[in-house]
Amino acid sequence: MSDYSSLTQLGQKTVWPAAPEDAILERVPAPAPGKNYLIRFTCPEFTSLCPMTGQPDFAHLVVDYIPGDWIVESKSLKLFFASFRNHGAFHEACTMTIADRLIAILDPVWLRIGAYWYPRGGMPIDVFWQTGAPPDGVWIPAQDVPGYRGRG
Repeated sequence: MSDYSSLTQLGQKTVWPAAPEDAILERVPAPAPGKNYLIRFTCPEFTSLCPMTGQPDFAHLVVDYIPGDWIVESKSLKLFFASFRNHGAFHEACTMTIADRLIAILDPVWLRIGAYWYPRGGMPIDVFWQTGAPPDGVWIPAQDVPGYRGRG
């Protein structure tokens, strides 16, 4: 059994970080090192602020990754996502900040992010990125978030 004593948020009352740079992403050892399997996190109610108007922006995020030695601790990820709530940045910057932070802490075998943003100015802006081609033999399901048509 792994020692999780280094975790500072799981099982603790935790103050929500005010900004993404204040958020602490934590990791734990991957339970199946050396095996390629996919982990998916879906955040259908992600929010941030438009840096120009201060109005809220909403997105449906899907993060898929194949772990190396580490997996992200989910409470810390939820707090990280929530830290964008009062953060002003364009859709592309929010999306890539999330990807960059996850890669920095996890050093995954593979990662992709799909950020399906709701319309701003009448037009949805969806942002997609991945580290490269996924390894052979891994089942990677489609993200299955429909193109904007009231996305329900």
